[in-house]
Amino acid sequence: MIPDETGCLELHRKHGSNSKIIEHCKTVSEVSEVLVEEIARRGGTVDAKAVKAGALLHDIGRSEVQTVEHGARGAAILKKEGVESKVVEIVRRHVGAGISPEEARSLGLPDFDYIPRTLEQRIVCFSDKMVDSDTVRPFDGEVQRFVRKGHDVARLLALKNGLEEDLGADPERVIFDKIKAAC
Repeated sequence: MIPDETGCLELHRKHGSNSKIIEHCKTVSEVSEVLVEEIARRGGTVDAKAVKAGALLHDIGRSEVQTVEHGARGAAILKKEGVESKVVEIVRRHVGAGISPEEARSLGLPDFDYIPRTLEQRIVCFSDKMVDSDTVRPFDGEVQRFVRKGHDVARLLALKNGLEEDLGADPERVIFDKIKAAC
């Protein structure tokens, strides 16, 4: 089952997500939708329904924990709720720019490859990096945050570069051009 927007919001409420988490997820969903539309416009294919649900639910694990573990917790919640595995994996793999199995072990996470692999996973992961709270911001803001926290900046940049290949355009520019056009 891939829940629609109403179903995603019901799952958030059921699991105790606060309004800040929900608003952030809605904004990430809007950004993801821009990238999905651009891929479709250029003749590519992506599972738009899975991206929408994954974006809306990517931080549901924050209803339980405010650490890096929220991706794994969110995946467990959704698996228990019977959500399709494609969406579960988007939620599991959105944290940071992905987490390798070795990094997962050192962080005390279940032994798993948390690196976003599919186009749908990468769209949601990248879109999440473009959103601070419920505000779309330049990608460089996330790069600087990664630098301050000692995270893998190369993996973050590779995420953006991979999406640029898929889109045939800079994903950040696509997002900001759409925002400007909407104003």
